[in-house]
Amino acid sequence: APIAHGNDPERAVGAALANHDAMAGLSSEMKLALRVHAGVASGQVMASGLGSSSHSEYTVLGDSVNLAARLMNRAGEGETLISAAVRNALPRGAELEDLGENEVRGLDSPVHLWRVLGLAGDGAAGEAPIFVGRRAELRQFQGVLDSLTESADGQVVYVRGEGGIGKSRLVDQFILLAEAAGLASIRGLILDFGVGKGREPVADLMRDVMGLGSGADDDTRRAAVERAIGDGLAEAGDLIFFYDLLHIPLSDEMRAIYDAMDNENRNLRKQECVAAFFAAAARSGPLLLVVEDVHWAHGRTLGHLARLARLAGEHPIILLMSSRIDGDPLDSDWRYSAGATPFTTIDLMPLRPEEAMQMAGEFLEVSKSFAQECVARAEGNPLFLDQLLRSAFGQDPAEVPGSVQSIVLARVDLLGAEDKRALQAASVLGQLFSLDVLRHLLDVPDYDCAALVKNHLVRAAGEDFLFAHALIWESVYASLLHSHRSELHVAAADWFAGRDPRLHAEHLGRAGDGRAAAAYLEAARGQSRLFHFESALELVESGLALAEEARDRYALLMLKGEGTREMGQAAESTEIYRAALDAAADAAAGGPALIGLAAGMRVTDDFDAAFEALDAAQAIAEAEALDLERSQVHYYRGNLFFPLGEIDGCLKEHEQALDYAERAESSEDAARALSGLGDAYYSRGRMITSLGYFRRCIDLCRREGFGRIAVGNQYMVAWGRFYLNETAGALEDALEAIESAQRIGHQRAEMVARLTAGRVLVECGDAAAAEAHIARGLELAESLGASRFKPFLLIYVARGRFARGAAADESVALMREALDLSRQTGAGFLAPWVVSTLALVSEPREEALAALREGEELLAAGCVGHNY
Repeated sequence: APIAHGNDPERAVGAALANHDAMAGLSSEMKLALRVHAGVASGQVMASGLGSSSHSEYTVLGDSVNLAARLMNRAGEGETLISAAVRNALPRGAELEDLGENEVRGLDSPVHLWRVLGLAGDGAAGEAPIFVGRRAELRQFQGVLDSLTESADGQVVYVRGEGGIGKSRLVDQFILLAEAAGLASIRGLILDFGVGKGREPVADLMRDVMGLGSGADDDTRRAAVERAIGDGLAEAGDLIFFYDLLHIPLSDEMRAIYDAMDNENRNLRKQECVAAFFAAAARSGPLLLVVEDVHWAHGRTLGHLARLARLAGEHPIILLMSSRIDGDPLDSDWRYSAGATPFTTIDLMPLRPEEAMQMAGEFLEVSKSFAQECVARAEGNPLFLDQLLRSAFGQDPAEVPGSVQSIVLARVDLLGAEDKRALQAASVLGQLFSLDVLRHLLDVPDYDCAALVKNHLVRAAGEDFLFAHALIWESVYASLLHSHRSELHVAAADWFAGRDPRLHAEHLGRAGDGRAAAAYLEAARGQSRLFHFESALELVESGLALAEEARDRYALLMLKGEGTREMGQAAESTEIYRAALDAAADAAAGGPALIGLAAGMRVTDDFDAAFEALDAAQAIAEAEALDLERSQVHYYRGNLFFPLGEIDGCLKEHEQALDYAERAESSEDAARALSGLGDAYYSRGRMITSLGYFRRCIDLCRREGFGRIAVGNQYMVAWGRFYLNETAGALEDALEAIESAQRIGHQRAEMVARLTAGRVLVECGDAAAAEAHIARGLELAESLGASRFKPFLLIYVARGRFARGAAADESVALMREALDLSRQTGAGFLAPWVVSTLALVSEPREEALAALREGEELLAAGCVGHNY
């Protein structure tokens, strides 16, 4: 008093020792033997200013003041004596002489005293409390380490418990055991709020191996990835995934490749990249991968953890995770996806009373009854007990607060005004925070967190700071007045504006600011541009929860529909577009929603409803003269006509789609229209014209980086060249299309490219070389459920067998199966080609002629041009 510093007992003892040193210097200077004797006590007192207008004085009154005076009188020359409360508040390295229980005049009971010989080291206030108990859990983990030594295969260890029960302390002990056994430990933390760019647990683990700090710039991260490739930790072909995981900007070429991938394959490839990275790292020695607070993990993080769990079962890796029981996300589905890796779950129970007393003994040796009171109040929760003991000096046991939150707040009140304000501001930033942002909120350019660290409220975490425990963060944050909390969130949002769109939006959202919905929309668009559709949808949901204006709600729903469709959920996207249509401010604004609705319905084969939606969208686009929407309407209508065999309608729609796309100066829509025109002319049998459009489409895509459109059309260039008898070039293009499709994981494109390569090889007389391509194509058709293309592949199985002179019976059976399939999916697409092959492989002349007659009838009814 009057200002609390948080380490006042230590400061008082330091002042006493400084007085002794000063007297020694003064004695030498004055040639006198000057000595002082000091006594230090701590506890509750009455502090006040006393006196009159002519003379006033600040003073303190109470039992602790009397005790300090008695200790001073008892101390010898050059000595400092301290009470129990002061002793327990000093750093553990303090040099003290235990004087035992002493009778002190004026006090009813003996007092335990210590003589101070010196203060230790860096003056940090009390180290973290000792680790006690948990012997069974330590033996369990030691058994896991022993098993790893014996078999070289790892496993998963999962520590669960309520908040404050000691998960992090136990994990710390496990790390010490693992490092003693020769494992390299790598640690990541999942945070509930305030996580900005690149702060994800898997990225944290990878950065740790690469020696990268969280604040490393793009060039430093690129260099680290190059080193990882040189060290064999990564493959050059995985560069794009490393860039994405470490938030390094993608080049135009990389973006085109990423654009061509579907979302599921993109995520799977990233998971495999991470798994390969740690498998390579484990070749240098066994690893302990630590991920804490899994209860806050998002779906994409859980996917990575499941893949790492499978990896642990195959390599010398232990995956150690912790979670609160409430909110445990590792359900049966996750455990199934984690494979057969051994899995040990350790559920932490409260400390036993004797263990808690052992912990309390480190703090309060003077009063066993007080220690017992704290132990009883804490009910075996180590964090609660720690906070009780740290805040209890000088208090009556009956006045000790009854919850972690109240204890934390009592400790916060002991801080100086600036440090208290800093801690409250830091809580608004989240469990992990940057000193730069905190200084901005405080408007104190040189503020440091020394007092907060000293009082065990926060700790350094690389270049940032981390609250010592999630419950401490939650307690401080919950104590703020809503108005003050909102002001701080708005100030934080201002800092992150232009720096981190996600955190800008989240702080506005927590402030209840009217700009939050629009900020979430912008952040979600940014994540969509990076192909992080799961993250984008999370942000969209947050924005929708706050959106009050119809304009914001409509834009968020449109982005949600697009992201949902990108994730392969076409049926779900149609419901979202319907909601967007309802939210549209007027009929004119509903056009894009109607187009999105039709796009989803096309995938789910709801053709009639899709045509109705496109008709409505076209009416709006025509009335408003919206060229971009006109292009998209005609494009999707052309796509609907194609599988229905309406070739003339398909051609007309795509011609109009291209015309309007060029008027709207939309390269992407022009590329799609060129692709549609290639399909339309192909369907009419105009193979030279078709090839021209496909080549224009590919050239435009390569210039503009439309990877997905390019890969979906590349094999058609090979197919078209074959009709021009450019057989060598056709095979080369088909093999290149296979490689491109494999690189991005586009299985449908690979399937058709395999068919193309197989066809060229069979027709050129190399049926043996074609066999592997056709077989792989059939595998992909089965896995994709591509019923329209399976008959195509079976045709070239039969033609290959015919070319090799194989018996006809099996080939005839294959063509009967292919004919049934082609009739189910629309005879006009492939049935004539099937019956021509049936005629080729049938030995009885009558059967062959019957098949050809059927084919003539199918041609007369109209069908796709390749059948002719």
